[in-house]
Amino acid sequence: MSNSKLTHYEVSATRRSPQRTEVTTEDGEFVVGHDVNPVEYLLGSLLACINSTATMVARDMEIDIESLEATIEGDVNYATYLGKTSEDRPGLRGLDVTLSVETASDADLDAWLSAVEERCPVSDNVTNETHVGLTLE
Repeated sequence: MSNSKLTHYEVSATRRSPQRTEVTTEDGEFVVGHDVNPVEYLLGSLLACINSTATMVARDMEIDIESLEATIEGDVNYATYLGKTSEDRPGLRGLDVTLSVETASDADLDAWLSAVEERCPVSDNVTNETHVGLTLE
C-alpha cells in the first residue's frame, strides 16, 4: 500500500461552439478546438508529460540533457464518432512515440527511457485502463 498523498485535479469545461470547448483549471484557461482538435491536444499532453518526466528522471540520474525532441503518431477511425457503423473503436488504435535526445556526456539512455516509461503519469493513463464515469445532473 502506498503512503503517497494523492493530488486531486478538477477541471471544468464549457461548450463555446460545436468545435470549441473552453477548459478551466486551477492554473488557467484554454480553448480546445481553437488551435488543435481534442485528439491533437491529448497527443500534445502526452508528449508534454513525457518531456517533463524525462527531465525529472534525467535530473535523478544526473544526466544533463542538451536537447530532447519527441514525435508521436497514431491512427483513429472517426466513423463511430460520426455516428456511422464501424467495427473500429472510436479511439486511437495505438501510439508510437519517438524520442531524440542529446546529452552532455555518455549516459545509460536505455535505463533512462525505462524510468521515463515507468514514471510518466499521462503515459500510464493512456497505456492502462482508467475508469471514466459520466454522470448527468
